[in-house]
Parts: sequence; structure tokens; C-alpha cells
Amino acid sequence: MTKNILLDRLCDFTLDATSDIIMPVKRQKEDKEDPEPRAADVYRMRLPDSKSATKKAPYVLHQIITGKDIQPDGRLESASATVRTIFCVYSDDEQEGGLMLLNLMERFRIKLLREVIIGDQFQLDLESGLESLIYPDDTAPFFAGEMVSVWKMPSVEREVRKWL
Repeated sequence: MTKNILLDRLCDFTLDATSDIIMPVKRQKEDKEDPEPRAADVYRMRLPDSKSATKKAPYVLHQIITGKDIQPDGRLESASATVRTIFCVYSDDEQEGGLMLLNLMERFRIKLLREVIIGDQFQLDLESGLESLIYPDDTAPFFAGEMVSVWKMPSVEREVRKWL
């Protein structure tokens, strides 16, 4: 029921939603041949190497950015987490790259809106909305965007002191 588990479930969900979208991979200096196109890798919180943001494309990165636990007067406590999901793809063709990014993001978005609950315990908070942004910067041949989602999480049960 922790935020770590939420990230694990989001990774599984992302792989299930996008594993059939095969995209090009940029050739690196150490590559002897052009790399095979593949589905996006999925990461939690950070890339394995922060200097590899372009080397890892295509990828999806899920990050917890905020968490909130509240108990309004007279109501049960509730918990939520805000997740930033970053999408990055590579293409030598700028139009194709932009469309590839849009396709990857849309596939994820549509599956989220259809299922709403992941891992049988985390619910997408549609009252908070699902925001998306395709970065307008000219970063070709890399194309990136992000989504921000809020998740209702199971609340932590209190231990009641014996003397109360």
C-alpha cells in the first residue's frame, strides 16, 4: 500500500498498455550495428544514469512528486499521491517522432481512463483530472511529454493506544 507499490503497479500497467508499440532506438557510439527497434523501457523515480536521458529512449518514467494524507472533521482519513509520468521517444523524422510520442501517451491515457483502478488498490482520482503536456521545445530527434495523475491510496490504519 506504499508509494513504492504504486510505482511498481504503474510500471506493470505501462508495460501491459504499451509493449506492442515498437519504436526506433538511436545508435550509440559503442554500437557496431543499428540497434533493433523496441518497446519503451519503464523506470521508477529516476533513470539508471541521469546522463543517459537520450540514450535510453524510448522510455517511460514514473515519479512520485507529492503525497497527501488528510482527515477532515468527522470523516475517514484519506491518502493520495501525485505521479509525474515522463515519455521520451526517438526518431530522425520529426513528424513521425511527434506522432510516435502522441501515440505512446494516448495509449497509456486511454487505458488509464478505461480501467481507473490498478493493482486492486490504487484508484485514479478523476476529480483531480489527468493532465498531459507534450513539450513544445525543439529537441529533435528526441521527443518528450508528461502526464500528471493523482492516485487515491489506501489510508494507513491507526494503532489505538490502550489507555484511550
